[in-house]
Formats: sequence, structure tokens, C-alpha cells
Amino acid sequence: MPANPASDPLPPAPARQSEFAFRVGKRLSESCSPSAAQVTENGGEFLGRTGTITTPHGEIQTPAFIAVGTKATVKSVLPESIAELGAQAVLANAYHLYLQPGADILDEAGGLGAFMNWPGPTFTDSGGFQVMSLGSGFKKVIDMKSVDNSGPDDAVAPGKERLAHVDEEGVWFKSHLNGDRHRFSPEISMNVQHRIGADIMFAFDELTTLQNSRGYQEESLERTRRWAERCITEHFRLTDERAGKPYQALFGVIQGAQYEDLRRKACRDLGAMNFDGFGIGGALEKENLGTIVRWCNEELPENKPRHLLGISEPDDIFTAIENGADTFDCVSPTRVARNSAFYHPTGRYNLSGAKYKRDFGPLQEGCDCYACLNYSRAYIHHLFKAKEMVSATLISIHNERFVVKMVDDARRAIEAGNFFDFKAETLARYYS
Repeated sequence: MPANPASDPLPPAPARQSEFAFRVGKRLSESCSPSAAQVTENGGEFLGRTGTITTPHGEIQTPAFIAVGTKATVKSVLPESIAELGAQAVLANAYHLYLQPGADILDEAGGLGAFMNWPGPTFTDSGGFQVMSLGSGFKKVIDMKSVDNSGPDDAVAPGKERLAHVDEEGVWFKSHLNGDRHRFSPEISMNVQHRIGADIMFAFDELTTLQNSRGYQEESLERTRRWAERCITEHFRLTDERAGKPYQALFGVIQGAQYEDLRRKACRDLGAMNFDGFGIGGALEKENLGTIVRWCNEELPENKPRHLLGISEPDDIFTAIENGADTFDCVSPTRVARNSAFYHPTGRYNLSGAKYKRDFGPLQEGCDCYACLNYSRAYIHHLFKAKEMVSATLISIHNERFVVKMVDDARRAIEAGNFFDFKAETLARYYS
């Protein structure tokens, strides 16, 4: 690929950047001594590690699962319950909060945490995913399961119109709520996220999918690099302008789809910029997730945290951890809960089944979550059948606790030196 075009020098980092920090703890490759066969099967060295992220609102022990509170709420669950089940941080969505209630409202409230009564660390994503996914009519999910770039780069979901249009300066999009036309750019995203007030923000990027052509992936990657520079410039300006506010860390977002050279180039380009950490985003084929995460983490600065956007399945979590992801998020625990699905050490089950009508045991024997300690499968089954909203609340509490605890246990297994045994036992039971 051609060398990067000349760019204006980036401004110096604000002194307050020291309010955010990351410290590496135990390295998986040292504590667990993987065999040569394990390294070969993984495709390269294991880059997993424990660590501590320090923010103005508290520490995050990593690896950690970050609960998703898209609209300043984890759906159907009170912040107090999220804290009780052990979540260390929550992630909200800049796109949704920009549209409703508006970033100015959160700013006046004292920021995202104060607005939603959450005392711990907070994240916001840039809005890029929603602008693109909703803008192309794919709702909340873009197909990331298979590579098929035979179609047009501006494809939309069947029966939908394109609501987002990308240019060099940013994106024009129509609100999915009322059709109003809006503009997002690196500068606007930074302004919105600063007013939302999360401890960790993400740079505005262009999301691509496995269906985009190689040529478009290259073009988009270069645009995301230029947008990253603009995000840093605006972020530093706003940090100085809003001197009375807690420091907000900015993570760059790595794109590049399934292409090794593009992923590595993105990591080298953004890794040389003064970001506080990095998000690994975009199209990730499930079967290549670990490989892509490893490519990125072989290139990214080791002393900065890496967040993998949008995963929560147990096998994906272990693959991400062992290849160097420090934090990750996903809406799945609460989304499946609203359809009566609950996580269990032996798999995922649907509580709407008739066999649960007289099952007076907890969702999971031995689980310490509020739902399992106080309610039976039969009762929650009844609530779901009766269309009572509290069914989603109880299952969501359990599902979030299940994933949070699994990741916490994986962190402890790295520290104790038995990660690979813990992984093998956990996945063998879950997928049996």
C-alpha cells in the first residue's frame, strides 16, 4: 500500500492524560507456560495478560467484561443490580444518547455516570457502528459470518433504504427514530462524547463489513486513519477547554476486516498516535477471531489497554483473552434474556419451554446472583409466559453475572497459572 500522505503534526498531549493509566499484571505466556503444540495451534504466541485500568471513577481489573448500557441503562436492570452482580464498568452508545435525550442533558447532569446513578467507570463508543449499521438498514446486526464481496460496497438490507452516506469530512445520516437528518464527523463525535462524559471514549471510525471489496477496505482504512488524527486534535482541544471535568481517555479503533496487512497497518498507524488505548472493531469472522486479535496485539503498544468490541460467547471470550484482549462488551446477555434464554455452565437454554413450568430450582444451582438466590425457574417461566417485564430483569441479572464471573474466573486462572485447564473444562461443559 502507498505510504501515508503528509499530515499536520498532532498537538502535544495534555498533562491531565496521566489521570488515566494501565498497568500490566501477569502474562499468560509466563504464568501458564503453554506448550509448543498449543502455540502452534493458536497460530502464534499467547498475548493474554491481566492488568489494571485506572480511571477518574475507579479501577478495572482486566480481563473484564463491560456491561452494555446503550441508552444510559443496562436494559431492564437497575445500576445497583449491575454493581451487585460484579460488573466493573458500563458502556453506553454515543449515537443513541446524541439522539435522545441529547448530550447537553448528560453534560448538565454531571456526565453519564451521574445521570444514570452509576458510580464506577464508564465507556462510550463513537456512534460509528450505529450510524453505519442502522444507516444500511441492518438494524442491530451486520452479517459478520462469511466473506462475500461480490456485491456492491454500498449494499443495504433487503427492502431498506440507505440512511447513511460517507464522505471525507464525516457521515450524513437519518435518525432511525424520526427520519431527521444529522451529521457526524470526528469533531462532532468528540464533542458529543465529551459532553456525555464517559471515562473512556472511542475515536470516530468507518465501519466496514466482510461484504466490502478489498479496494473499499483500503480506502476506508485510510479515511479512518485521517479521522483518528482529527479525533485526537479535537479531543486534546476539548480536554483543555473543559479543564474542570475529569479526564476522558480516548481509544483509537482498529479496522481492516479479514486482511492481515490492513489490520497490521492500522495498528502501526494508530499505535504511533497518542491514544490512551485501542478498540479492535469491524468485521471479524468467528473462526478467525483469535488470529485477527493476535495480529492486532502483536503490533499495538503493550503498555496500553485493548478493547474488543461486541463479543460475549464463551468460546470467543477465551479466544480473545488468550490473544491479548483486555476488555470487551456485548449486548447479548440482556438481548437473549428478553427472549427467555439463560446461560448455564452446560449451555444456553430457553426458559419458555414447558418443562420449566414446575421446575422450582434456580436458573443455575450454586449461582450467587440475586435471581438465582431468590427465584425459581417455574416463577420466571410464568412471568415470561404472562408477558411480565420483570422476567427480563431477572434473567438479565443472571446472564450478566454469568459472563462477568466467567471472565473474572479466567483472570484469576491466569494469575494462578491454570488458565488452559480452566478454559478446557469450561468450554467442554458449555458446548457438551
